[in-house]
Amino acid sequence: MPPVKDLHPGRARVLSHLPQANDIESSLASSRRGNHWIPLLYTLILVGLCSYIYTNVQMLTSLWGTAEENRFLRAIFLPCALWAVAGTFLTFYRTVLWMRYRPTAPADFDDAPSLTVVIPAYNEGAMVMNSIDSVASARYPAEKLEIIVVDDGSKDDTWSYMELAAARYPGTVTTVRFPQNRGKRDALAVGFERARGEFVVTIDSDSVIEPDALLALMGPFRDSKVGAVAGKVVVYNTGEGLIASMLHVRFLLTFDVSRAVESSYGTVYCCPGALAAYRVEAVRKVLPEWMNQTFLGSRCAIGEDRALTNDLLNEGFDTVYQSNAVVRTIVPVKYQKLCKMFLRWNRSYVREEVRFMRIVWRRPPYAQWIALLDRLVTNLHYPISYVALVLLTAAVVMRPMIAVQFLLVMGFFSLLSTTYCLRSDRSPRGLIYGVLFSFYSFFAMSWIMPYAFFTVRTGSWMTREVGGAVQRRAT
Repeated sequence: MPPVKDLHPGRARVLSHLPQANDIESSLASSRRGNHWIPLLYTLILVGLCSYIYTNVQMLTSLWGTAEENRFLRAIFLPCALWAVAGTFLTFYRTVLWMRYRPTAPADFDDAPSLTVVIPAYNEGAMVMNSIDSVASARYPAEKLEIIVVDDGSKDDTWSYMELAAARYPGTVTTVRFPQNRGKRDALAVGFERARGEFVVTIDSDSVIEPDALLALMGPFRDSKVGAVAGKVVVYNTGEGLIASMLHVRFLLTFDVSRAVESSYGTVYCCPGALAAYRVEAVRKVLPEWMNQTFLGSRCAIGEDRALTNDLLNEGFDTVYQSNAVVRTIVPVKYQKLCKMFLRWNRSYVREEVRFMRIVWRRPPYAQWIALLDRLVTNLHYPISYVALVLLTAAVVMRPMIAVQFLLVMGFFSLLSTTYCLRSDRSPRGLIYGVLFSFYSFFAMSWIMPYAFFTVRTGSWMTREVGGAVQRRAT
């Protein structure tokens, strides 16, 4: 990555706006230098998985020693043990798929297709300018690139920055303004309808892309079966406290490791709003259904990215992941905002998981069965984990040392999971933050999923307000 002073002026502004931006650039650049150590990492992970099986067996043996003394606890133990076995098998299988994953080669600069980038914004302030700058200065043929920025009825100065961007990039940036807030789907729909490009990329207005992200996103579309491509989402503001640093690791696991696995069978379950690319003709085909989506009688206002991904899978398209298309996004730094973000995500997760179980039968046989296994084991985690807490609590009351054993197993597995991140980010601090987030989410955020399940019809966005932290950081 060239130093900031050598970049396009807009790009330089993007890289200097937020604290630790240069550290993230350095970390990402480091991850691209040489892969000679990768076999060692894979060996370490496989040895760790075998060790995890051993410790897990010891843990289950201890729990059985408690459960066999009580009929009710025995009934709880059996499904927990079966899920643990299935989960271990799936973990091994996912690991093999992850090891085999390679991103598709980017599109050639000279042969790049016409492209429209849509950026919806609401109360984003000056940060929207940074997002636009990162796109306008990306490495892509200028004559084939258009940017549509939609102000979704902002109550701050977002519109003034969008006008400034239009003046700075005449002929490239087009602005649209809603007189009042209509929601992100409406803002995106306007971009989809007006797009002149063969493909369309969506980017959140609190995010900035790397210079080669657009070309990378276009690479998989050489395959006519691909309808959508997910980009790699990393945290921009990692230097702004513990929560942001922990989320950096969480995002790598969720948006890199998991999607690399899903991409191997052409079924990425969610192409994220922060950075995703679509075939325009495919999106327009499902646009009416997507815009009018309802669930349990309520109009769906959140989770538009997961919903659109499901719509395209339902039409028979593949959805894949490009780890070389990187976007950096601002994340919450306080507990309240963090919970609101995960609550919104989990509500749409519940809704779209239900939809996917109807869609999965349209997938090719291999993708169909691996997706069914993946979703079954993953989703059983939620009820079984809460049931297992009953068993664990009873076991701890009778044998207090089991609590220590449980925490050690939990810490070991979280450390093992975080090790996967070392393939794309070699920062050793990530291992610490990954373990911390596992304990943090277990003790401070376990309530979110059940609450989201019982309030799934709620569609409030909850995390956009005037004068927010994002606006204060931009200049």
